[in-house]
Amino acid sequence: MLLSIPFPSWLKPEIIPGLPVRWYGLMYIVAFGVAFLLYRRQVRERRFPMSEDELSGLFFWGILGLLLGARIFAAAVYETSDIYRRQPWLVFWPFREGRFTGLMGMSYHGGAIGGLLAVIIYCRVKRFSFREIADMYCGSIPLGYTFGRLGNFINAELYGRVSTGPLGMIFPNAELLPAGEDWVREAAALTGTAINGDWVNLPRHPSQLYEALFEGVILWAIIWFFRNRKPFKGFLVGLYFGGYGLFRFFIEYFREPDADLGYRIEFVKSGLSPAYTHPPLSFSTGQILSFGMIIFGIVWIIAASRLPGRETIRVYDNAAGGTAGKPTADDAEKTAERNRRRKLRKKLQ
Repeated sequence: MLLSIPFPSWLKPEIIPGLPVRWYGLMYIVAFGVAFLLYRRQVRERRFPMSEDELSGLFFWGILGLLLGARIFAAAVYETSDIYRRQPWLVFWPFREGRFTGLMGMSYHGGAIGGLLAVIIYCRVKRFSFREIADMYCGSIPLGYTFGRLGNFINAELYGRVSTGPLGMIFPNAELLPAGEDWVREAAALTGTAINGDWVNLPRHPSQLYEALFEGVILWAIIWFFRNRKPFKGFLVGLYFGGYGLFRFFIEYFREPDADLGYRIEFVKSGLSPAYTHPPLSFSTGQILSFGMIIFGIVWIIAASRLPGRETIRVYDNAAGGTAGKPTADDAEKTAERNRRRKLRKKLQ
């Protein structure tokens, strides 16, 4: 009995075969668009004093910070060779051996750091309340993140460990495993996978879909529920970092660590292949970084709960201004209309 399903053959990385336009890149555009629309909805719900230009500027710099942080962090943490130290310009060079490849390797944790720094700087320059801006940001990001992981799935990359359960999927480009290993033959027998030759492609956990569901849809639903029920400003920031870190930490047990990195911490050594098992006391790079996110989220919630200006949720009166300290474009139009009518009445008197 076959306990796995093949990867859909009709899914191809290229939108149009032969052209360097991929679904993965399109998924990034969709992700940014979804996050932007969700953020704008929150701004309008609260009548937050932010113009469309300021909203667009916030997202432009936030996305730029995210992309820079994601690429630099990936090159610094996940690249084991010294190629980027010797040739640092290659970090952002989208060609390899004369062929367009795009930016190879992006780190979510680096993107989170880069995006956070960009938003902090933007809020200081524009004199917005960082906690309010960041709360609305955190209510927008997770659902957009879902599309990024769907892009990974379409690319048939970042698949998980070998699965002997009903959720296994045979990815076409997965690493072939030696049929001579006892655990490989056992897994093949449990999943009904035929062994023809010295190597076999075993079913893997579709961990990209696990992440899209838990770190994307479910985390977004939780934060979206609390967006108008939060106990204090800044709460959603801690909820996002802590929630993402928690989900990612446990999903990493279904992912295979990078072959050139392995486990960064191993309290108990295991002789089994990391493609088959992830010992509970062995931790990958992603788990270490996710644990840091959990700690940051907890510390932030404690700190934000003690800061001044702890309004639970504030709906602004645009005519009175807001924390930005300036009227919106609509306010300026209303003021100009009132002044015009006042002048007209004086002329008629």
